[in-house]
Amino acid sequence: MNKSQPAPAHAAAAGVVSVAAGVVAGELAAVLVSPALSPMTGVGGAVIDAVPPVVKDWAIAVFGTGDKLALLIGMGLAMAALAALAGVLEWRRRFAGVAVIAVFGVVGLVAVLGRAQVTGNATVLPLLAAGTGILVLRWLVSRLRDWKTAPTAAERPGPEKPGLERPPAPAAGRRRFLQALGGGAVVATAGGVLAAALRGAAAGVSEFRSRLALPSASSPAPPLPAGAELGLDGISPLVTPNRDFYRIDTALTVPAVDPDSWVLKVTGLVEREIELDFATLLSKPMTERHVTIACVSNEVGGDLIGNALWLGWPVRELLAMAGPKSGADMVLSRSKDGWTAGTPLEVLTDDRDALVAVGMNGEPLPLEHGFPVRLVVPGLYGYVSATKWLTELKVTRFADDVGYWTPRGWSARGPIKTSSRIDVPRAGRPVRAGTVAFGGVAWAQHTGIGKVELRVNRGDWQAAELAPGISRDTWYQWQLALTLTPGQYEIQVRATDLQGVPQIEAPSRVAPDGATGFHTIRVDVTP
Repeated sequence: MNKSQPAPAHAAAAGVVSVAAGVVAGELAAVLVSPALSPMTGVGGAVIDAVPPVVKDWAIAVFGTGDKLALLIGMGLAMAALAALAGVLEWRRRFAGVAVIAVFGVVGLVAVLGRAQVTGNATVLPLLAAGTGILVLRWLVSRLRDWKTAPTAAERPGPEKPGLERPPAPAAGRRRFLQALGGGAVVATAGGVLAAALRGAAAGVSEFRSRLALPSASSPAPPLPAGAELGLDGISPLVTPNRDFYRIDTALTVPAVDPDSWVLKVTGLVEREIELDFATLLSKPMTERHVTIACVSNEVGGDLIGNALWLGWPVRELLAMAGPKSGADMVLSRSKDGWTAGTPLEVLTDDRDALVAVGMNGEPLPLEHGFPVRLVVPGLYGYVSATKWLTELKVTRFADDVGYWTPRGWSARGPIKTSSRIDVPRAGRPVRAGTVAFGGVAWAQHTGIGKVELRVNRGDWQAAELAPGISRDTWYQWQLALTLTPGQYEIQVRATDLQGVPQIEAPSRVAPDGATGFHTIRVDVTP
């Protein structure tokens, strides 16, 4: 054997290319036969489900709305490491690396079988991916063996008879292996780009959305109150632009839901089950309202919260058509990707503006925010209310059903807690002595904010100027100018709702029902 070249390194590269080819084959096939579920999204979804809540909280705290990208990168690195190991094992012992890739296939199959969107077509994809990876690995390793076992020029005997070829030289074997390896890498890369384009862009859905004209609201949003927008530089805008709106969900890739085939079902403890298609929904009398929604994983002072202008049909009208039966106290909403939320029935049938929403800030819902249809419920954290890519409302009981997060340690009901945040000045940024402008937002959804106060170095509370709120379902802006001399200061903010109840001072973590405590920043004031 030619020992002058690092065979394990080449075998590791062969393993990475082989597994990449298998993954791409599975993803490309999914575009054709299983758009809602591929091996990668199945495994990613299973990872998200299996990770303990404390790890999810850490990921959100560290990566914010980039947590999905971080997960994909982490999965890719882990798969590359195992793929390299498969290549080395296959080089050292035949079928050892094949066994590793077979395990990949089994793991993918188990993950796909555990997803709500599983179909017969989807179950074939992990096996296709593993089979492709195995075939490519066997082919590349055989080329590598041809190279490494080729005799040198001195070792090669001449042909015994005219017309016979001499055994291949190491250089020829090396060239054949590298050509095969490079060709496999190019094909895998091109296939990956194609799969990403086809699956990620959701071209047909995006085109439908771009051409969709939303109906006018029969109940338009009231005009913004004069002075609701303070205009303080650096403060969060009163209405959060779609591009800046936070996104937290369990969907590894954004579901591409075809509005032409979309149906919303109302099932369970109802007098009449209902099926509603998209065209029928758009024909209903629409309500337009500003509503602030928040993620339960939002830390004190965090940015997993936003305020938007939503357009939709009131949920109470839909449920009234179905007629909930006596004893029902919960609605289990289901997403296209299988995610569920358990929402108290009373908040979907009272006078609040809970919407089956189709529009966000004057345009159809962005794909990542639930197109074509999502739920928006004032006053509740998103994990019990804000179902995106909505497909079903099941009227049921808390005693009989649970949403996705409840068995994972979160409370069954999630009312948003009164809170406030300092946006300016930014923590850790020095400011000049003199008059320092402080500002931020405060919220107590479906209750409303009565006042906001600041205190310096745990001194007396000072009332801030509170801008008029759009409604009790949105956040309010506030500002206060303080005169500060050079030094270091601790600044805290607290809000009090319209019922006179101040926000909770005692710090608590986000689990199981939302963080509490005063947002605190430290400001360095320079001469």
